[in-house]
Amino acid sequence: MIGLPDIEAAAERLAGQVLATPCLESRTLSQITGAQVFLKFENLQYTASFKERGACNKLAQLTPQERKRGVIAMSAGNHAQGVAYHAQRLGLRAVIVMPRFTPGVKVERTRGFGAEVVLHGDTLEEARAHARALAAEQGLTFVHPYDDDTIIAGQGTIGLEMLRAQPDLDVLAIAVGGGGLIGGVAVAAKALKPDIEVIGVQTRRFPAMVNAVTGSHWPQGTNTIAEGIAVGSPGEHNLALARRYVDDWLLVDEADIEQAIVMLLEIEKTLVEGAGA
Repeated sequence: MIGLPDIEAAAERLAGQVLATPCLESRTLSQITGAQVFLKFENLQYTASFKERGACNKLAQLTPQERKRGVIAMSAGNHAQGVAYHAQRLGLRAVIVMPRFTPGVKVERTRGFGAEVVLHGDTLEEARAHARALAAEQGLTFVHPYDDDTIIAGQGTIGLEMLRAQPDLDVLAIAVGGGGLIGGVAVAAKALKPDIEVIGVQTRRFPAMVNAVTGSHWPQGTNTIAEGIAVGSPGEHNLALARRYVDDWLLVDEADIEQAIVMLLEIEKTLVEGAGA
């Protein structure tokens, strides 16, 4: 299980490689909610997602032999772009397996970073199994989108940045799919400020982490506007971290996510994808 030193080491590794994004108060959202609300603008990363952090942290630690052979990843979009971009920057071969439902814009952007894109499977699980098979066949290093300590540590650097920018934060609300983001951020936040409250938020249509942690049996849907967190089962590393560090869980409906997208566009003039909204 990772700890604060792993995340601090990741932060040093990522310095100058990814953007230290702003964490700013939304005065309008604060007025609406009656609380002081801050937003972490990870959509300002070059690939428009926090996923760059974990991908870069993983690729930066490959052995010379692994670098020579290249990497493979499975993703519906954001992790794919993060791996593809940093692999291109480091001169590595990158193969990305994406499920067939991946938005076309994310497929083309991933190809634009020089990656070899393979469309396979109607679920993330099917795409992941195919990626594992290709990794074995071609000797590629598999870069998991969330269930990997180096990935989790990279995502956890967000927690360091948020609390350094706003030390008085007392609640973090974090979107959850496979759990890499909340796992890393919760470790960092609880280490720096033990009394901070960490809330995990999932779409009601894909409640895998909530079910796993709370023992509930919410049914899983087939599609969601928040496709970035449409994960059928949480990562084992992340599940252990969630059980230890996350204080509470919320499930949100599709209409709530749609409303959040519109509010952020109208209030912050920022277009946020469903998973983040």
